[in-house]
Amino acid sequence: MSEVRDLIVIGGGPAGYTAALYAARANLQPLVIEGFSWGGQLMITSDVENYPGYPDGIMGPEMMAEFRRQAERFGTEFLTDNVTRVDFSERPFRVWVEDEEYRARSVIVATGASARWLGLDSEDRLKGRGVSACATCDGAFFRDKHIYVAGGGDSAFEEALFLTRFGYKVTLVHRRSEFRASQIMVDRARDHEKIEFKTPYVVEEVLGEDSISGLKLRNTETGESEEVEAGALFVAIGHDPNTALFVDQLDHDANGYLVAKPGTTETNVPGVFAAGDVQDHIYRQAVTAAGSGCMAALDAERFLAAEEGHAATALTAPRPEAEPTQV
Repeated sequence: MSEVRDLIVIGGGPAGYTAALYAARANLQPLVIEGFSWGGQLMITSDVENYPGYPDGIMGPEMMAEFRRQAERFGTEFLTDNVTRVDFSERPFRVWVEDEEYRARSVIVATGASARWLGLDSEDRLKGRGVSACATCDGAFFRDKHIYVAGGGDSAFEEALFLTRFGYKVTLVHRRSEFRASQIMVDRARDHEKIEFKTPYVVEEVLGEDSISGLKLRNTETGESEEVEAGALFVAIGHDPNTALFVDQLDHDANGYLVAKPGTTETNVPGVFAAGDVQDHIYRQAVTAAGSGCMAALDAERFLAAEEGHAATALTAPRPEAEPTQV
């Protein structure tokens, strides 16, 4: 049987590493089971220019390595493997990596979310080199370019409207002539002079060697294909929270995002906390993920301190005088 730790952090991205940093400095000696895909979505992000403290920008993988190194400096232990099972039904909580069991008095879930992609080999090859899933992160790199956005929901329209700040033209590509987006978002896009629509089309291939140069589009009704010049492609077909291991035990919304109590990172299970994109489907930024990682560590520290306080009170409180035996 493994030792019972104060804290296990599941996930290795901005939220998980920040939680580990705060927890380690509070002497909780956290174990971070960071997963094989440690670093999260920033590992496929090139220049990060909107994170405070990096005035000249920084490469996403380099920033995640620095996050990790800072948490390690204060005593965080790392396990680069994937969690395969958890049991939050009783304490200590149990977390498995294959057949190896780890136990802890508290757990922070920081497994993030994954952007949905089109599933093209060419798309995968050019991620970070003109192909992105985050307009807020990467839009500024494509000033005065013709930017394409793939998608038909509110997220796609929000991305397209945001990208008009940078591109000289933004074309939204969707497989159907009708959109899933709310009518107000469709109207705003139709009224914008920079936005055009390409329907009913799908992106069949991303063209270019070292960077994107164009797209191969296919008409879903006629089957005909055409090639167009493009300076960037933003894929906006949604995100999936990495919560498959937890949805049977933790409260979540209809889309699988974990639900935290308002103003905290507390889940419905006392002692289990959720941080970062795993519970945030609105902002989805590195800085907000890091902020909630800090919150989760502080919440966990207070939870453990309160528990120890109750235990200490129970141990040091004077015993009540025995009642005289009634005869």
